Amino acid sequence: MRLLYSLAWWLALPLVLARLWLRGRKEPGYRRHLAERFGFYSPPPTRPLLWVHAVSVGETRAAEPLIDALLAAYPRHAILLTHMTPTGRATGQALYGKHGERLRQCYLPYDTNWMVGRFLRYFRPAICILMETEVWPNVMAQCRRHQVPVALVNARLSERSLAKAQRLSALMTEAARSMACVAAQTEADAQRLRSLGAPHVAVTGSVKFDVTPPQAAVDKGLAMRALIGARPVFLCASTREGEESLILDAWKEAGSGDALLLIVPRHPQRFDEVARMAQERGFAVLRRTAMDDRPAPADVQVLLGDSMGEMFAYYAACDLAFIGGSLLPLGGQNLIEACAVGKPVLIGPHTFNFAAVSEDAVAAGAALRVGDAGAMVSEAQRLLKEAGQREAMAERALAFARQHRGATARTMVLLRELIERRLS
Repeated sequence: MRLLYSLAWWLALPLVLARLWLRGRKEPGYRRHLAERFGFYSPPPTRPLLWVHAVSVGETRAAEPLIDALLAAYPRHAILLTHMTPTGRATGQALYGKHGERLRQCYLPYDTNWMVGRFLRYFRPAICILMETEVWPNVMAQCRRHQVPVALVNARLSERSLAKAQRLSALMTEAARSMACVAAQTEADAQRLRSLGAPHVAVTGSVKFDVTPPQAAVDKGLAMRALIGARPVFLCASTREGEESLILDAWKEAGSGDALLLIVPRHPQRFDEVARMAQERGFAVLRRTAMDDRPAPADVQVLLGDSMGEMFAYYAACDLAFIGGSLLPLGGQNLIEACAVGKPVLIGPHTFNFAAVSEDAVAAGAALRVGDAGAMVSEAQRLLKEAGQREAMAERALAFARQHRGATARTMVLLRELIERRLS
């Protein structure tokens, strides 16, 4: 089965490259570092490496407490941080540039035996740490061949993803059985991963709870809020394609009063598109990158968050946050960061990628679930007027984030055993 999978990769490579080049028209980062995607790198590593793979933005941000813990525990080593998307790479640079030569970034090559084998021979990592869901059959096979232990950490697997994996059971079961250990977010995730054949599965919780809002980001958000003024601010964070039109239509129909709608699309290549959507509906739009240090004009109705690496600042600047990806059946996004900043949260009906944490946040009174865009805007406008309930939700959100911390320490116990065994 894996032989057929590898053959399919080689046959699809021309189409993959064409798609990469086309995506580069909107996001130039896809046309950079192309050699890395085929397993060619330079310069050679100068330190022994611990390899962490974080496919895109969410996984890269989630890895922060774990990377800090690894660097502290292994001072002779550097982190090799790999990605699949330019936005993940840019996020990594923003978060980890402070570590200098102790952190190196590159793209993981396409999942063919030859390319992955070349990657492993070049970097010779002591361990492979995969974040959340990123399991590639040939990566697993080549790690086994080169005796690199694989840990899947902060692991989650929805019912939908399990059903897809079971349709490719001959391929995915082999990959799952190759893992040295799995640190699952919840018991439900653990059970689904065990059903795929993963051995040594432990429940450690989500390391996202251990991400501390940087004071510099919070200060930047407060400065942004000072430029906006005293008017209420409703943040729609990490919105996905199809959601912004629903939100803007509902906001226009409801009449926003003096409240400011702050929209931060998840994908930067869509910033211009979302700005046009708002302008076509008659909204006065201001882009975050055009704010400078001047107060926002009083007639601005929509602020477009068109910057990278400022999500904590956006949370700090708002009164209330809706978490995108949940109005349409896209699975939702991470609500933990909003809670960690102490902001009340709204979520839509579709949160299957973050089912447990979403339900727990609702049960804790930190979040409210709404059925559609109209209900979301109606609830938002109600909460923006009711300071007492909003502040009570904010306190519960902060308590919810704090009480679930500790996953990084539990995960490090599992990783130390693998790393020490490899280094001995």
